Amino acid sequence: MDTLLKETVNLAVNSRYPGMNSEGRRQIEGILVRQDITKGEIILDEGQISHDILLVGKGMVRQFYYKNGKDVTEHFSYEGCIVMCIESLLKQEPTRLMIEALEDGTVYQLNYNKLMLLAETSWEVNMFYRKILEFSLITSQVKADSWRFETARERYNNLMQAQPEVIKRAPLSHIASYLLMTPETLSRVRSGVL
Repeated sequence: MDTLLKETVNLAVNSRYPGMNSEGRRQIEGILVRQDITKGEIILDEGQISHDILLVGKGMVRQFYYKNGKDVTEHFSYEGCIVMCIESLLKQEPTRLMIEALEDGTVYQLNYNKLMLLAETSWEVNMFYRKILEFSLITSQVKADSWRFETARERYNNLMQAQPEVIKRAPLSHIASYLLMTPETLSRVRSGVL
């Protein structure tokens, strides 16, 4: 038995729908496909169509895109997190977002079509899917509001409070782009100058 699989499903489910029963969790486990990843590997590349929601079992990944020749980090995910390129997944169109492994690790692919088939017959799985979408929408709104209304220091402090793993494990250049600041500005924020 894959212990990491069970731990990953429990972490991911508990983060979105902690009341999900054991049968629903077993159904999710039954359709997951393990993928071992290496640092620097592009898991989903620009122009590809996303068919899977990923559950991170071990390691850290980031979603990013290119704007004016520079890469901009959109999101970080690590153990127990769920990551997806939602527009590509739902529309079945090529993505502009990419997913890159920042560490060696393991992700589990949750195929969207298989998930939808399960969701038709299982209220528990349907609720889990709904909670994934709700969380994604809320996260997008919170991030957009952060960019609009918060100072560089506030954005950094909020990231430290909400996702300390990112601060500990992600390269500073990616943290800076995620926070919409230059590495130099991030350095000043971290040293207390800003």
